[in-house]
Amino acid sequence: MQGKIGVTSENLFPIIKKFLYSDHDIFLREIVSNAVDATQKLKTLASVGQYQGNTENLKVRVSIDKEAKTLTVSDNGIGLTAEEMDKYLNQIAFSGASEFLEKYKDDANAIIGHFGLGFYSSFMVSTQVEVVSLSHKEGSKAVKWSCSGSPEYAIEDASRSEVGTDVIMHISEESKEFLEDARIQTLLDKYCKFLPIEISFGKKKEWKDGQEVTTEEDNIVNDTHPAWTKKPSDLKEEDYSKFYRQLYPMGEDPMFNIHLNVDYPFNLTGILYFPRLKNNVEIQKNKIQLYCNQVFVTDHVDGIVPEFLTLLHGVIDSPDIPLNVSRSYLQSDSNVKKISSHITKKVADRLHEIFKSQREDFEAKWDDLKIFIEYGMLSEEKFYERAMKFFLLKNTDGKAFTWEEYENLVKENQTDKDNKMVYLYATDMTEQYAFIDAAKAKGYDVLLMDDMLATPILNQLEQKFPEKRFVRVDSNVADKLIEKENENKQELSVDEKTVLSPIFEAVTPSEQGNFMIDFEDLGETSQPMVITQNEFMRRMKDMSAMQPGMNFYGDMPDSYNLVVNIAHPLVKQIFEQKDGALGEELNQFASQIQTKKSEIEALNKLKEGKKEEEVPQEEKDKLNNLNGELSKIEGDRREKLQSFGKSSDLAQQLVDLALLANNMLKGKALNDFVQRSVQLIK
Repeated sequence: MQGKIGVTSENLFPIIKKFLYSDHDIFLREIVSNAVDATQKLKTLASVGQYQGNTENLKVRVSIDKEAKTLTVSDNGIGLTAEEMDKYLNQIAFSGASEFLEKYKDDANAIIGHFGLGFYSSFMVSTQVEVVSLSHKEGSKAVKWSCSGSPEYAIEDASRSEVGTDVIMHISEESKEFLEDARIQTLLDKYCKFLPIEISFGKKKEWKDGQEVTTEEDNIVNDTHPAWTKKPSDLKEEDYSKFYRQLYPMGEDPMFNIHLNVDYPFNLTGILYFPRLKNNVEIQKNKIQLYCNQVFVTDHVDGIVPEFLTLLHGVIDSPDIPLNVSRSYLQSDSNVKKISSHITKKVADRLHEIFKSQREDFEAKWDDLKIFIEYGMLSEEKFYERAMKFFLLKNTDGKAFTWEEYENLVKENQTDKDNKMVYLYATDMTEQYAFIDAAKAKGYDVLLMDDMLATPILNQLEQKFPEKRFVRVDSNVADKLIEKENENKQELSVDEKTVLSPIFEAVTPSEQGNFMIDFEDLGETSQPMVITQNEFMRRMKDMSAMQPGMNFYGDMPDSYNLVVNIAHPLVKQIFEQKDGALGEELNQFASQIQTKKSEIEALNKLKEGKKEEEVPQEEKDKLNNLNGELSKIEGDRREKLQSFGKSSDLAQQLVDLALLANNMLKGKALNDFVQRSVQLIK
């Protein structure tokens, strides 16, 4: 029997060969999966008494003939008659093909689910494909279907003694890699590792007398009963660990697992593992393997599970997830959203269960878990709501608290004058040690938030709880971290600050950022100078590093506050030295500045109530001249003060000490500091 497939070769086969599948190697999965399906159908018929033959040793065999350049997949499954070959290979597979090609000519992947074209993936790597089959039906004769990748095919009598089917692929020159044992073994390991029927590829090999020898035992490449297909009650913890090793032989042991076993309102099984994430999210993603009835589909599960759950490892198996013919792309479907939502709930419930029953163990693993949990809270509102029951805050003493527990701990002492609770935190216990110590000295508790998602999670929590705010411990001096009612402390006037600022501006490292000079009474026993960084600007820069759209903040120079402790004896000493060196000159500058300001004020009073055009030009010119003279005098004073600051070893030493405390003193500046320190000690 000969015939022609109802579609032109210039339309269909180029799509099959080049566009239908994302990877050409997927053809082996399709052919082996078809063989497994045929074998399972035979077992089903036998179980209901419609087939009386032997079904005890059903296998799918994969073999290579390098001389003939063929790759063959053989099964002893249900088999095909000549009529069934014509129906399933020629008619059903291509029913409506012409209409389809016209409709989806710009989107080959839209073939999904519409046509039984999986078998035709063999033509991606073959110059000719032959199907030799003997049906299980009584009185059937063996038949062979053959096609060379054109619309012409032939069906003829053949010779086969056992029920089943051989798919013989004559591998093309450009695909000769699929005639190598190692390549086929790799593909079978990838796609067929857990198929429900034994897959045999050659014979097992073993070492004997110092050399590798082939045994008579079949080399079975798959585990037909993987852990996720079993009941959770039938598995022990070591079974879950063993299965993880099957999936990830080189992986680090996971922390927890979740066994999914759902049969309503959809079918879903699987085992998900919590890996140790540490601080790197990206390298951990795409480790979940998606299966459909134990057939590997993909390890890119975006769309099946929420983004944050792609950090988990393991297996999901569901026949209810819509797939395309290549089983590599997901279609938009309401089932997918339901499955995604259900998995999220199961993960949250499992974590809460572990937290309640094994809190000590949960806390011990928190540093590995927190990235995953924070990622989930940031990306999934439903997960956030559930996660607040087990989300932990860990302080610099290593103690862990739930959100509610921590609120009770700090509520009394860390509520500011505006009745807002202030949560102090550090990101580096070593670099911020002095600030942590100063905060603790005031009776405050300090959280440690040192992971990559700390800044966005703080922003989220502040948004959810507007009556609370997070303040990094080095964002201000300890007295100002939590604003209380005003205390009686020494303060400088604006004019005094204007005079003193240039001394310290002169010795700050402009190459490291912008330094704003401020003066506070921190007490005689506090540090003489402290460098802090504005909480808002620092957070914005942190966020810009994670979100390209916020480059505006990322491109801005770092901005710091240099807080000078006016109560410290060494700072007072600098003020005294300034008076000794510049006292008379500063008094003259002050007198000249006051005179100019008085004259400017008098002229401004003359302008009051007048429109701009009513003011005589002479007065305008005089006012402009006075303002220029004032700026000149203030500039000269500023230069004198900066010159004094640069010449003051003590001022430079105190600024360097503050820089050193913030790990900002390096290179030549650090070397100069050390040498200066030696001189000051002598």
